[in-house]
Amino acid sequence: MLRGLNMDRQLLISGLIDYAGRNHSSTEVVATDSTGTLHRTNWTNIRWRALQLSTALKRHGIQQGDRVATIAWNDHRHLELYYGITGIGSVLHTVNPRLREQQISWIINHAEDQMVFIDPDFLPLAEAVASETPSVHTWVILTNELPETSLENAIAYEDMIDRSDAVEEWPLLDEWSAATLCYTSGTTGNPKGVMQSHRSIVLQTWATCTGDGHDVNSSQSILLAVPMFHVNGWAIPFAAAMAGSKLVLPGPDLSPEALVRHINTENVTFSAGVPTIWLSVVQYLKETDTDIPSLNRLAVGGSAAPRSLMDTLEDDYGVFVSHVWGMTEMTQGSAGRFTHRIQGLSREEQRRRQAMAGRELYGVELRLVDGDGEEVERDGVTPGELLARGPWVAASYFELDDESTHTSSPDGPWLRTGDVATMDDEGYISIVDRAKDVIKSGGEWISSIELENAAVGAPGVLEAAAVGLPHQRWGERPLLLVLLEAGKPLNTTEILESIRPHVASWWLPDEVVAVDEIPHTGTGKIDKKVLRDQFAGFEWPK
Repeated sequence: MLRGLNMDRQLLISGLIDYAGRNHSSTEVVATDSTGTLHRTNWTNIRWRALQLSTALKRHGIQQGDRVATIAWNDHRHLELYYGITGIGSVLHTVNPRLREQQISWIINHAEDQMVFIDPDFLPLAEAVASETPSVHTWVILTNELPETSLENAIAYEDMIDRSDAVEEWPLLDEWSAATLCYTSGTTGNPKGVMQSHRSIVLQTWATCTGDGHDVNSSQSILLAVPMFHVNGWAIPFAAAMAGSKLVLPGPDLSPEALVRHINTENVTFSAGVPTIWLSVVQYLKETDTDIPSLNRLAVGGSAAPRSLMDTLEDDYGVFVSHVWGMTEMTQGSAGRFTHRIQGLSREEQRRRQAMAGRELYGVELRLVDGDGEEVERDGVTPGELLARGPWVAASYFELDDESTHTSSPDGPWLRTGDVATMDDEGYISIVDRAKDVIKSGGEWISSIELENAAVGAPGVLEAAAVGLPHQRWGERPLLLVLLEAGKPLNTTEILESIRPHVASWWLPDEVVAVDEIPHTGTGKIDKKVLRDQFAGFEWPK
């Protein structure tokens, strides 16, 4: 083999913060902590404090490969942890505080975390699980002074930092060494650990910065509405450093009032988050007659954004909505930027693509297979199970031997995503449903996602969930559950008529029920398992 003559430099997370620290000292990082205090800093200071943190971690015995957990909101200290932990070769383990206490203690034990950094808001949670997590030798409270606590071996973050000099430089690591650990929500069993290498993080960060990714660049002011404990904040904390973007971290308050205030105060141009956040923002904008002139683009993922939400954001507020698809096992796998050909089509044709889950993004290969494992045609119509592979796709799970999550082929393994989708010849994918949530009626599939999106367009419907329940004749039929605006009475006919133009007639739900709450998983998705259990005894009208 004739080798290229390039320099042998490793792809490391420390290189991202070094770049930002050298070149973007005047670029702000604006953060709100759990007390509501606003902190203005910059990338140079974030790097310096991350170096101090690395020294402190080493002083507490943390070595390369050791797992260090965080249970924290989006703020400047959590950002410092992203770089201070990974910079010395230890593993950043972001824990989702929305999971049950039993799941959190299981996750900490499975990861064998040595230290846990917690926001003061989660102090009761830490105190509840401390006796069940023997691997943790130090709890660090992300605050200036140590609050009153029953935790043994607890210290205050700022005291830990102040006692530490910054390491002179980051160690040179192997780019294949472990960098981050995220666990799936575990709705069908124990959570599974996804461990990413430095190489995979840098590669997916590059993809995030491309025009077909999130187009993160130095001209942007980014509001990170995605929790940093969820899939590494969709890689945006890393991408903002790679690009030198202004980064706005909102802390725990994700109310529409707070988000709109951040957007307008910090001239935010781009944000990312799940659709439910933006549904509440739009409602707030209408009620208060407020505008968001600086914001021009949103990335939406986790679940599909209703067509009505996209129309309102773009037509009334000039905000383009870009769908992305991904999962804990790979972060981002698709992006919603229009191709040159699509840009020349009618607005209706553009909106049709915009409602899809984006296009296959370079770095992640996607394919569809049927129940026999045979590849399905990419015709935009035929559904199949979505498989994925690529340099930042998990090849297996941390300390878990489960071959059912992957499938083999002559050219290597593919990840089974659990999504049922269609795909066209331009790489546009449409998620039909989760494999476990698709409604099978009379031998045919009904997409619960499409029903939900159409229902949210009905007057007064804030959120909708469709589940398949047993039916004597058809096997399963869809039951639609709706969360209505305050004071809005249930009008079944009006809702069904709103849905009718968007789906086949036989897809229409047999019954619509108003509920006080729609349950969500720890990652913000509708918890269909809970709903199926709640309505297990439901009887269809005669």
